[in-house]
Amino acid sequence: MSFGSGHPLAYPISVTIGALVVCAAWAPFATLDQVAAISSVVLGVIGYTGYRLGVARGLVPFWRSGTARTVRVTRIRQQHRLLSRSWLQVGGTGRPRWLPVYFDPALITLTETQAELTDRTIHVAEHRLYPSGRIRDVEPPGRLIDNPSRPDPEAPALASAATRLRRRLLLDAQSTVAAPFAALLWVYLDNGGFPAFLGATAIAAATTIWLSAIRGSDPT
Repeated sequence: MSFGSGHPLAYPISVTIGALVVCAAWAPFATLDQVAAISSVVLGVIGYTGYRLGVARGLVPFWRSGTARTVRVTRIRQQHRLLSRSWLQVGGTGRPRWLPVYFDPALITLTETQAELTDRTIHVAEHRLYPSGRIRDVEPPGRLIDNPSRPDPEAPALASAATRLRRRLLLDAQSTVAAPFAALLWVYLDNGGFPAFLGATAIAAATTIWLSAIRGSDPT
């Protein structure tokens, strides 16, 4: 499968690669203890990304349904602190459930509709959506915003603006406000100097942006 710029998984994969590049760029200037810490970050990024992409691609089930079924889905947008994600509220499974999905421009115009759901894939009008986590029985925390009952006429322009890389990076970068504080803690524990602080800040910032992206941030 091709992961071109318009693919829902293209952005999280690109941000993951960027985070790994930042870690690799600082490793030659680090001490042995710092290299060990950077290696731990790299392994965590690779491992968690592999799991998330495994769920998205259907290699890991996001729930145990047993059989395929037709369900009713509604897209909702979650805003919780600095987090923004897209969810599908799933009906017709006995009780309401919520499934996080990677952002897809098709979500902007999605009204309540039928979907084909298995324990590994979800298709809405023959369009595949990619889960960004496991289905859950508990409503997501924070403010939940329902899609309009009818498609917004300005949806194409909104989708074009929302999928711009710069916009998505700027939105996900909100969480980097904690990066300098994490770097200060690392410098205190490692007895490092200003170069160590700069490196730790860059790595912490890159990994927080990566975490937002790999969890399925919503740029709308």
